[in-house]
Amino acid sequence: MNNSEIQIQFPRPGEWGEFTLTAIYQDKGGYRPPARYTQDEIPADQALAMQAVVSALVELAEPWQAVQVWARLKEFYAPEEDDPMRTAETVDLTVEAVNPQGGRRVFTSRDYPAFIITEPAAVEFFKFFTTVNE
Repeated sequence: MNNSEIQIQFPRPGEWGEFTLTAIYQDKGGYRPPARYTQDEIPADQALAMQAVVSALVELAEPWQAVQVWARLKEFYAPEEDDPMRTAETVDLTVEAVNPQGGRRVFTSRDYPAFIITEPAAVEFFKFFTTVNE
């Protein structure tokens, strides 16, 4: 079981270009201190995968705007004719959003199926930030 997660905070709801990404994961000695990155510290080869996350957030219905996102790696049941027991790794988002009246709500993939990101680049993005590079 993977207990890693990525938290992304947006200081200005609806403005996706500015964020802080915090990777929380376990190394051989236990949980390590969280690693934090700003939008300017995301490697260029990982920027496209971050776009998949932002694209999913745009699905939020007005007037809700994401302020914090939790991304977790999940196994998704994806059967095929040749392999009825096939699973695929996905990145599953949980989103805390606010509205102009000060309301706050948490949305999951049950509310927005787009919060299950199946693109391999998103899975690699998650693993890039939650794997120990020794």
